[in-house]
Amino acid sequence: MKYKQLLPCLLTITLSLCLVMNVPAQDNDPPESVPPGENVVLLWNRVLQETIRTSGQHPPTIFPVRSFALMHAAMFDAVNSIEGSHTPYLIEVHASRRGSQEAAAAKAAHDVLVALYPTRRDVFDAELTNSLNGILPNRARQGIRVGELVAEKLLAVRANDGWNATPPPYVLPLTPGNWQPAPAPAGFTHYPAVLPFAMTSSTQFAPNPPPALTSAEYAADFNEVKEIGSATSTTRTADQTQVARLWANVDTPTTIWFVWNNVARTVAISRNNTTAENARLFALMNISFHDALQTTMTSKFVHGLWRPVTAIRRADEDGNPDTAPDANWSSLIGNPPYPTYAGNHAAIGTSQSTILGLFFGRDDIRFEHTWEGAGGATRSYPGFTAMANEEERSRVYGGIHFTFDQTAGQSAGRNVANYVFLNFMKPRRDH
Repeated sequence: MKYKQLLPCLLTITLSLCLVMNVPAQDNDPPESVPPGENVVLLWNRVLQETIRTSGQHPPTIFPVRSFALMHAAMFDAVNSIEGSHTPYLIEVHASRRGSQEAAAAKAAHDVLVALYPTRRDVFDAELTNSLNGILPNRARQGIRVGELVAEKLLAVRANDGWNATPPPYVLPLTPGNWQPAPAPAGFTHYPAVLPFAMTSSTQFAPNPPPALTSAEYAADFNEVKEIGSATSTTRTADQTQVARLWANVDTPTTIWFVWNNVARTVAISRNNTTAENARLFALMNISFHDALQTTMTSKFVHGLWRPVTAIRRADEDGNPDTAPDANWSSLIGNPPYPTYAGNHAAIGTSQSTILGLFFGRDDIRFEHTWEGAGGATRSYPGFTAMANEEERSRVYGGIHFTFDQTAGQSAGRNVANYVFLNFMKPRRDH
């Protein structure tokens, strides 16, 4: 799909905020120092998570990753307009370094969230007040103006990005290999036509077609998921069952929209990231998340491949002598309402682990992550890729993906993350 390209046209607001705020345009004061811990970027990430958790707040036809990407892109451009060490994502405001990075980030986040979730305005207003506490008034005023301008411009760019469109119907004939509802009809069918945050189109990093139903690769992956992903599997271990259920957020409110953001939070706090560092990290991650997921969702509707549950029940129709049907087969976890190829979770996990590894300059940073609730658990990981690989495997253990889905998803996620990291929010040589 082709898009009228908005992103390469860098939006630069050429007014001086110093003059707007009646402050001398030149100053030699150092930029505001930011204490370690839960700085403003982490705080507003948590505010957004709480909003999405609140019943009835998030539109059912919009994946929450849009909100994360939009808010964190605005926070980065607001902070970077003052701090200035990187190229902007999209918006640059010429501002004095006297402006508060914290105030700029908070106001940008506040205004984006008010636009997306207007019934929560009182909550966001209170959080903005809390974010501004302790900031010198003049610095706060300058930062607020930066955040306000950035949010206004970015919201305008995304106002007609396609997310608010009515999802079109997606129905395929009963031809062998074609996806069929299992049991819900197709959802999020409008995602391929949404404006990406970074990619030139939703097919920029499209994976190759899946293997033929008659191929040896298809048969091998068919038999693997048939065995290990069955609801009654005797070969799947207890740990593999837990992994499948955790990543499917069975009996836990810790959804996929939160997991990698919270991993980044844990590592960022442990490494004393500054506001500017966190602004960039979370923008890179959530923009990559949005576009990696869009890549695999687009692939799903292009190829329309059946889920394992349909494939296994109708294996006598696939023309492959090495597959056998089981009319009563069921997967361990529920099937999402869209085709199987390529794997969303594989793309998400790989995109996030790739960004984290590139940002910190290493993959082998040990961390723990906790899934909340009665079905939750705390698990330890030796590095980012280890967690991404677990996420990828979880969908095979759960019986809803073939391994070839996951391989394609990982490739898409890696390609998107590398593209975002190398082309957006890059260090300035002269800074």
